[in-house]
Amino acid sequence: MKAYLNKKHRTDYISAVGSWVVEPTVIVTVFLVIHYLFGIPVDKTEKLFMLFVFAVVLLLIKPQRVCDSWQDVVKYTSSRVLLSWVLATGITVLLGTLTETLQVIPSNILLAWLIVTPIILVPVQVLNAILLHKAFVWNPAYAKSIIVVGTSSLGIRLAREIANNNLNNMNFKGFFEDRSLSRLDESDKRMVKGQLKDVVPFVKENRINTVYIGLPIAKQERILNLLEELRDTTASVYFLPDIFIYDLIQARFDTVNGIPVIAVCESPFFGANALIKRTFDIIFSSLVLLLLAPVLLLIGLAVKFSSPGPVIFRQTRYGLDGQKITIYKFRSMTVCEDGGDIIQASRNDPRFTRIGAFLRKTSLDELPQFINVLQGRMSVVGPRPHAVAHNEHYRKLLPGYMLRHKVKPGITGFAQISGFRGETTELKLMEKRIELDLDYLRCWSLGFDLEIIWKTVLVVFNDVKAY
Repeated sequence: MKAYLNKKHRTDYISAVGSWVVEPTVIVTVFLVIHYLFGIPVDKTEKLFMLFVFAVVLLLIKPQRVCDSWQDVVKYTSSRVLLSWVLATGITVLLGTLTETLQVIPSNILLAWLIVTPIILVPVQVLNAILLHKAFVWNPAYAKSIIVVGTSSLGIRLAREIANNNLNNMNFKGFFEDRSLSRLDESDKRMVKGQLKDVVPFVKENRINTVYIGLPIAKQERILNLLEELRDTTASVYFLPDIFIYDLIQARFDTVNGIPVIAVCESPFFGANALIKRTFDIIFSSLVLLLLAPVLLLIGLAVKFSSPGPVIFRQTRYGLDGQKITIYKFRSMTVCEDGGDIIQASRNDPRFTRIGAFLRKTSLDELPQFINVLQGRMSVVGPRPHAVAHNEHYRKLLPGYMLRHKVKPGITGFAQISGFRGETTELKLMEKRIELDLDYLRCWSLGFDLEIIWKTVLVVFNDVKAY
């Protein structure tokens, strides 16, 4: 094994051992032990059920974050494990009920398993995470010596983060810069160890593990020369992108017929991710429409007899890649606006019908959009679709606004559970909403989607910005 592990390698290793191996194993083992204590043999259906639980847990597990203290490990691991357990049991119990699989499992065993598992799982995972951190993160044997080539704002920021926070057992050893140092603070000047010609000798003499290159892309020749010289060392080399490509979305390395390319802005839904996302959308939407069919019927009748007009309100929105789509909602207003000038709904809006305010407050007016999900126009989770008129207005004011349309719009989203739902009376509110939408694109996972759905359920009836 190498004398050190970089942050990504340590995160992957801790995630593999601490989450993907231990967590589902403990869950299944507890189930089998409870069966043994009750003296009841496990039949074939229960074995299939536990295999399904094992698979669901694997899909829901979020990577174990590398933490700087044992307190952070306890806090993060406990919340992560509990959230995964709640989501996993919710999905398995729901599908087990629909398929009548749960009828095979004795109720006393099922109840004991649901209660005992988190009691055992949380301390096991916390202890496991602490031990793995001690072995691979906090162990001085894995400490990394770091230098930064170039004193760009991003390079200085990285160096300060490492120096001030003891970031992941890294030791910052200094900067290297050819340009004038007059623009630097005195503390940063003292950390300049030489020019670019001094980098390789310094790396060799001081056993530097990692070199971060923070030179502007325009200095291509200098970067290539430095990379060529660093090939005579064993140091890992990272490139710090300058401001022109700093705001990356789903960045990844790829090839086109053998030609290397780097994605700086891409959708998270390609390959297996696209299949996972679409499969989940179809299953979840079908279950919602099936289970809430009586509610949909009652709401439709209430809308029909409470005010004149159609039951379903149709409006044009922007969908995937900015293509126009038609979305469905239960009508909650006396008007059906869908043109170039649409007024946002406001609190105590006089256009609300008798039951319209209640439908919007509880988000019940959004339920028909699960039909849009089945049609493939929308997703369960994603950036909320805005009216076309609002899109055209804000895309002129906010750079990067249209990037939110690299994925299908959602019924709920990260911005909505973060408190940025409803009327945007100020530009900064929309700016923050777009920032959260783009964060969702950067950080997507199936577990993140399920977390957003769970938090949506918790806040939907108590959202002061819903009207």
